[in-house]
Amino acid sequence: MKKLLLIFAIALFAISAFAQDVKSTCQKINELNNRVLNGTIKRANAAKQFKTLLAQIKGSVSIGNPAWVFPLKGYKSSAIGGTNGNGYSDKGYNYLDGNKHTAHPAHDIFINDKNQDGIDDRSLKPVDVLAVADGIVVACSNDWEPASTLRGGKFIWVYHPTTGIFSYYAHNQAIFVQPGDELKAGDKIAEVGRTGLNAYKKRSPTHLHFSAFKIVNGLPVPFNPYQQLVKSTKK
Repeated sequence: MKKLLLIFAIALFAISAFAQDVKSTCQKINELNNRVLNGTIKRANAAKQFKTLLAQIKGSVSIGNPAWVFPLKGYKSSAIGGTNGNGYSDKGYNYLDGNKHTAHPAHDIFINDKNQDGIDDRSLKPVDVLAVADGIVVACSNDWEPASTLRGGKFIWVYHPTTGIFSYYAHNQAIFVQPGDELKAGDKIAEVGRTGLNAYKKRSPTHLHFSAFKIVNGLPVPFNPYQQLVKSTKK
């Protein structure tokens, strides 16, 4: 009996140490991402570090369901701006440009909020932002001030090991996750808001800025996720 308890204790210790390693790697990615956004790291150095950290994550986690849930609770693909997703444009985007990139590799998903208070006009509640698939949070920021020039405002990056892609959620009002958190599809990660350089302005209807990225040569490269959003499950 004592031997079994010892084996069990060792196993628990190993699992705990493993989880701490993964969380530590995610925190390092978060710190690197902030430096890329702020332009305080050289591009070549940033690229090298990102590739190294991503390799550590890929070898450490295996989170399983690739099916997508629509990223806004109570909404579906008809809330996506433009016609048939034509608001997406990734021309000129480079992850290493940080906050200075000159593209819109995303879909803006609009909520019913005529008075721009961040509250859904029908439910009279904030709109939940949901993880589109199983994954792990690798970067986020819950700090933003109206004077900030940060385009994404309060944002979240999630890595999806099963498919090897990233999802990105920006302009949130409040964030409820941190780097290293493991997620299931449909988990609440934030609430829709109006944070970010342009999203804060009156001319901008309240929306979630949603992007997806595949890995090319070790770095995130955007792809158009419109069809995945159309086929996703409504929560």
